[in-house]
Formats: sequence, structure tokens, C-alpha cells
Amino acid sequence: MLRLKRIYQTAWLLAAFALLVSGAAAQKRADMGGRAGNAVLWESVNIKKQDLFLGPGGSEMKPDTSRISFISEQKGGYSKKYKIKDANGSTWIAKVGLESQSETAAVRLLSAIGYKTEIVYLVPWLNIPGKGNFSNVRLEARPDDVKREGEWKWGDNPFEETREYQGLKIMMAFLNNWDMKKANNVILKKSGERYYAISDLGATFGKTGSNPLPLFWRIGRSRNNPEDYSRAKFVKGTSNNKVKFVFNGKNRSQMGDMTLSDVRWLADLLIQLSDQQIRDAFRAANYSQHDIDLLTHTVQYRIAELDRAALGRRVAGK
Repeated sequence: MLRLKRIYQTAWLLAAFALLVSGAAAQKRADMGGRAGNAVLWESVNIKKQDLFLGPGGSEMKPDTSRISFISEQKGGYSKKYKIKDANGSTWIAKVGLESQSETAAVRLLSAIGYKTEIVYLVPWLNIPGKGNFSNVRLEARPDDVKREGEWKWGDNPFEETREYQGLKIMMAFLNNWDMKKANNVILKKSGERYYAISDLGATFGKTGSNPLPLFWRIGRSRNNPEDYSRAKFVKGTSNNKVKFVFNGKNRSQMGDMTLSDVRWLADLLIQLSDQQIRDAFRAANYSQHDIDLLTHTVQYRIAELDRAALGRRVAGK
């Protein structure tokens, strides 16, 4: 009997120790925020001073398209892409088609609140020798000092359980990025640091699938459709310290653990964006004035939804 009691006591102590270690590890990850050693997901920035028209590359990296050299055609993905050099000798991946505008704007919104992103610009018109003339071309930088180290996975990365990672997932619902797959994520190594970024944000500013069922979620989805985006639902409701979002896309299971504090953290970043900054993100993507107005209004409304949801309430209505 005494031996059995000692076994129970030992088991209890081991369980308590495991919980203590697990809790300490989680707290350490939370304290590190968007940084885990030399891996970086997010860093604090002065949001009010961010230039959303020029984006994360600023004026310094803006491409010179006065002379373009074709290098190769890039395979894979929804959109047609070409590797090119500009007049400065800088290398770019030119994406043509429907996703160019939505990706350009999405990158600017994410970068403006501190997330690591690709460097992208949208060119309203571009001639690629031997390939033709294209409108609304997204140019993604390929700097010599940045090494691309492959993909990172949703649900298996150095930032699990941090508010910055939770915030990034909420931003995918915010942008209606239904194409949340690891193939769209990239690790960029520069100056000894490894930046965890989303490389393909083209499937944004439309609507996610019409229902959560496997395969059927694909029905009704769209990308770069301001009208669809303005009509799509965002916050589903709040209960038991959790916020539920309307999201029918890939890796939907990642959206099930958002707490009020997660939402509060992200909302406090987004509400710092001015009306002009939001408009600049869509101006940079060469949207029409009507679409700029519609998208700006929808983004502002979604920020208000997050702000209210963090208090356990829903926005009354548009």
C-alpha cells in the first residue's frame, strides 16, 4: 500500500513538473513575441509613419522599368510569372493576371503593422521582351543579399502560441486569404536572420469558400473582387473568451483558437492606420477610385469589427 502511494506521489510530481516546464516554455515563446533566436515573424514598427504607397521597399528599391530583360518563365502557381531584370540590373519576378493587385495591397497592410513580407511593387503597364505587353504587373524583388531557404508550415513553426503568430492567422481571415498553404510561405535569410513571410498573397480581397465542408469549401471562393470582399462576413461571434471568424479555406483548423487578447493585440495595431494609409495601399495596387473607396471602407469596417470583438461584442451592422 505504501509502495502504491509512493508511485502515485511520483507520478503526480512528474506531471506537475511537466506542466511547469510546458508553461515556462510557452511563456518564453510569448515573451519572445515575433522573434525566436534568429527567426523573425514580426517586429514593432512606427505604424503611423509607414508609407503604404511605396510599401516595405520604399523609394530605394523601386524598379526602373525603362528597360527590361527577360530571363526565364517561372513555373507553378495560379498566375503566369516571368523572371526579369530592370534597367538597374535588379532581378524581379513579374506576376501577371488577377492576383497582382490584391497581393500588392495585402503586402502593404501586413508590412505596415510589422509583419515580414516580400518586397513588391505594381507596375500599371510593362513590356516583357518576347512575351508581350501586360497591365497591372506585380514585381517581386529578388535581391542578391537575400537567400530563399524554402517553406514554413502553418501549425509547425518557431512562433506557435505567440500573439504575433495568432495575429498573422487572424490577418489571413481579415484579408480573406483562403489559400493558406505552406507552398505560399517562405523563409528569407538576410544578414544572419531568417524572416518568416508569406510569399503569395494573391488569393485575397475576395471571398472564401461558401461552406466548411471538405472540397465543397472551394465553391464560391474568389480573389481580387472588391464587391465580394465588401459583402463577405468576417467575425462570426464571441463566446468563452474566444472569437470565431468566418473562414472557409485551406488550414481552416488554424482559426479555432483565437482569444480576446489575441484579437485585442491585432486590433490595437490596425487602428493606428490612417484613412490615407489604407487608401494608399490600394492606390499602389492601381485600383479604380470606386474600388479604392469600397476596399478602404471594408478594411475600416473590419478593423472596427476586431475592436468590438475584443470587447466580446459584435459590430451592429454596415
